[in-house]
Amino acid sequence: MSYGLGAYKKTSVETASKEQILLMLYQSAIKSCKKAMEAIESNNIATKGEQIGKLQDIIIELSNSLDFEVGGEVAKELSALYDYILYASTQANIKIEKEPLEGCLKVLNTLYAGWAEAIKSLK
Repeated sequence: MSYGLGAYKKTSVETASKEQILLMLYQSAIKSCKKAMEAIESNNIATKGEQIGKLQDIIIELSNSLDFEVGGEVAKELSALYDYILYASTQANIKIEKEPLEGCLKVLNTLYAGWAEAIKSLK
């Protein structure tokens, strides 16, 4: 990565609001999920593992950021969805099958769209 692009990305994250960071995390998770699916299709096992690892790192970070006292039932539901994504992506990694990742991608896209709409309505 060129220095300019790296500096731009670093600055964009450092100056982003919490809401923007949340959306960036979902975008990165979606991107990693798609790349893992492509890697499975092309039988690129190393890339599959790398991308699923990135996806899982993001989901773990999102899960760790949940506040059950403030979020209540919503936080519990999100936690269950994150657990599903971790389980399904692990199955995809072990079995080298993209079908579990397709389920992950549907959940991620739905969550991203929901958060994007919620954030837009707050502004």
